[in-house]
Amino acid sequence: MAIRNIREQGEEILGKVCKEVAELTERNVILINDMLETMYEADGVGLAAPQVGILKRIVVIDVGDEHGPYIMINPRIVESSGEQTGNEGCLSVPGKTGIVTRPDYVKAVYLDEKFEPAEVEGTGLLARAICHELDHLDGHLYVEKVEGPLMDVAPLDDDYEEE
Repeated sequence: MAIRNIREQGEEILGKVCKEVAELTERNVILINDMLETMYEADGVGLAAPQVGILKRIVVIDVGDEHGPYIMINPRIVESSGEQTGNEGCLSVPGKTGIVTRPDYVKAVYLDEKFEPAEVEGTGLLARAICHELDHLDGHLYVEKVEGPLMDVAPLDDDYEEE
């Protein structure tokens, strides 16, 4: 496994539509493992293949629930409802956050890491992450949906100690 470079806002690849994955090749398995390692190293909850420079419909998500990580190949949302509004950030837009409204419930179908059909239903953060990552597959960043200005994320103070 390897840490891959995360592409940042302004790079052309982030605006492109990704291609469906036709088969689970060894290269795709390596990509998935690298994506997981890259996401964890960057302290993210999700990562889409175009964020590491690959135009394939693959995302990985780990919101810390008992079912994750989710490895989603050719995912699509088939149902959504409700509404949630909150801060959202992106590994491809470092140091920034913005207010975004998303569905509070989504149901997505996809192929899992064994290339078997699967589905996930999520609310809250999982629903937000699914919507956010699937947007990447169609060439969209969350900044297109931000309500109001982007805000700077306060840097972590290296001298901070928990009491």
